[in-house]
Amino acid sequence: MNSMTSRDRVLASFRHEEPDRVPRWCGAAQEFWAKAKKHLKISEDEALRVRFGDDFRRVHASFVNPERLSPEPGKERTPFGIEREGLGYGQPCTHPLASATLRELHDYAWPDPSCVDVSDVRKDAEAWQRRYAVLGGSWSPFWHDAIDLVGMEELYYRMYDEPEFVDALLEHIVGFYEASSRRIFDTARDLIDIFFIGNDFGSQTGPLMGVEQFNRFMLPHLRRLINLGHDHGLLVQLHCCGGFEPLLPSLIDAGLDGVHAIQPCCHGMDLATLKQRYGGKILFNGAIDSQHVLIEGGSPEYVRQKTREVLRIMAPGGGYVAGASHDSILEETPVENVLAMCDAIEEFGSYPIDKIKKR
Repeated sequence: MNSMTSRDRVLASFRHEEPDRVPRWCGAAQEFWAKAKKHLKISEDEALRVRFGDDFRRVHASFVNPERLSPEPGKERTPFGIEREGLGYGQPCTHPLASATLRELHDYAWPDPSCVDVSDVRKDAEAWQRRYAVLGGSWSPFWHDAIDLVGMEELYYRMYDEPEFVDALLEHIVGFYEASSRRIFDTARDLIDIFFIGNDFGSQTGPLMGVEQFNRFMLPHLRRLINLGHDHGLLVQLHCCGGFEPLLPSLIDAGLDGVHAIQPCCHGMDLATLKQRYGGKILFNGAIDSQHVLIEGGSPEYVRQKTREVLRIMAPGGGYVAGASHDSILEETPVENVLAMCDAIEEFGSYPIDKIKKR
């Protein structure tokens, strides 16, 4: 088992087998990444990934659409023409379809999937030489894009008042992402292992919509993307923040293979309960509390202790990837605490699982 590659380790975990050790995940914001490189006096990105013990690598396609104006300085522009401003990815500056009719919705300047540049995807994937679990495909945040285009409150109202409008809106958005990912997979599906998509359906206090509304509007499009990944021989992992436990049975029924990043501080996200109810049905990725442990927890020794506790709960029987409970480790996170988390996963994450219990 000591000869397992990172890819072997991750794929075994998705099969709910116990590999040589628990795989590690280390997604981070650009600001944290730059801080960590400076702190550790590391100049190369790959060297930092190795130091953190990350078992994953990711390939990206870029959006190039010459027909849309470039965003103003300090703003981001989505493929759907929405300008966002503020810290990080920011917030939408406008909601152009907030008062649109169904006809106006269809007439909107929807992006063409040909604007997705896949020219470097295969070369980038080949560079990892099958040593790591490779993530690929379009991020596909269709729920967030719908909110950007219409506004969150208006979108909720239309779910009840004009469901056909919401159906058409999501069809346009997801159609673009589905076609974009097909372009990526047609280029390099034999070198990609996991179709990684992201939509935050939870808040600190629970799901952002009821199960009935989720199943009516969101699940068909998630199922569509999940089927796309499976049709190309890929596993599918969803990033979803917040307390979304009531939605998990629907996600599992739709065939989702893994879910990231598991925030234990949110309502309904007790780790032992999640593991007991769903641990044999879906892979959990994350679960080490970014807010209360990594940022606010204090000393590296405290992080080490809490990481060990999470491993004892989540690791038995496989089906677990260890990492922070946020999609990107934030800039304010102490580098020492991230190192403590990654090193504790290495120290306490070896299988068989009774080693974790006895130490």
